[in-house]
Amino acid sequence: MLKIGTLADWFGLGPLEGIRASRRCGAQGVQLYAWNELNPMTISDSMVQQLRATTKEQEQEITALCGELGEIAPGGQGLEIAAENPPKVEYLKRVMDLAAQLDCRVVTSHIGIIPQEENGERYEAMLSSCRELGEYAARQNCWFAIETGPEPITRLSRFVDACGGRVAINYDPANLVMVTADDEVQGVLHAGKRIVHTHAKDGVLKQYVGPEKVYRAFAQGGIEALQDMPRYFSETPLGKGAVRWVPYVQALMDVGYDGYLTIEREVSKDAASDIIQAVLFLKEIIEKVRQGKE
Repeated sequence: MLKIGTLADWFGLGPLEGIRASRRCGAQGVQLYAWNELNPMTISDSMVQQLRATTKEQEQEITALCGELGEIAPGGQGLEIAAENPPKVEYLKRVMDLAAQLDCRVVTSHIGIIPQEENGERYEAMLSSCRELGEYAARQNCWFAIETGPEPITRLSRFVDACGGRVAINYDPANLVMVTADDEVQGVLHAGKRIVHTHAKDGVLKQYVGPEKVYRAFAQGGIEALQDMPRYFSETPLGKGAVRWVPYVQALMDVGYDGYLTIEREVSKDAASDIIQAVLFLKEIIEKVRQGKE
């Protein structure tokens, strides 16, 4: 059965209070960002113990750690430039080390835009780094999950297969709907077992400009930069956008996915309230799909 998670940061309370807030809103797990006080390069042993104690006390599971490369290389291009990749790869390995300490089995990240051409320098730089990360993930018994969005699912799936090791997909249906104009339901059926974690997010596409423009802005300016693009797309509360939730969840079940739907609410004046409503919404959708299967 699918489980519901939240992203602790979007409660705006800090990681420990975010874990408590996740339980209060009825979720079973929580994803954490590996930055600020949870940066794996500087995190204290005390904080690691507090995280472990708080998740156990609140009966929460850490669904995934998010290793955002923009936090260590602002204005960067993911893993697209070979000369810039060694410190980024090292950071992501340390995120995997932290994940192991927290009994977490998934590390997610945006890696840039995978080129359509598979024989250029940019593609080779991304492939080499992700192969190295996939091998390290296997040693740590976790997955390195690339988030959907910058390219069609078919291209991302080919890339994941080429990486081998423990490289997989963090599936975000709203990124596909809002930016890539890809089919979020057929994408699940194509990606199948490559999906090891998902984000529950919704939105609408207003004017297609292509993922290159959007994700370049994200790489250079973070989430704040995306808030300047309302004429192209907009994020919405769950159920208010274009994601087809019943067939989407049905597709996840059909491919055997039984992990987390982790609620992500990046752009909102009252994200905490939206998250609470999203938990209720997802419970209804999961139950509707479950009853349809009986």
